[in-house]
Amino acid sequence: MYKAYVIQSLLNKRYYIGHTKNLDRRLEQHNSGKVRSTKSGMPWKLIYIEEFESKSEAYKRELQIKSYKGGRAFKNIINN
Repeated sequence: MYKAYVIQSLLNKRYYIGHTKNLDRRLEQHNSGKVRSTKSGMPWKLIYIEEFESKSEAYKRELQIKSYKGGRAFKNIINN
């Protein structure tokens, strides 16, 4: 299973949206400074996840969630 996910920085409250096959490993990468785009916001917490059968479905959902960022649809996702 592939996952689309949203994490939030506990330091600066920013969000990061991504997709992965191994969420535990990916979250560890975010929280150990191995991901350049999230290194300055450590630590990160998982706030949203969706599962998909294929990588392409998870990626499409990632892009869709990114298109919502800052809008009402994004707020609905992170508040539920």
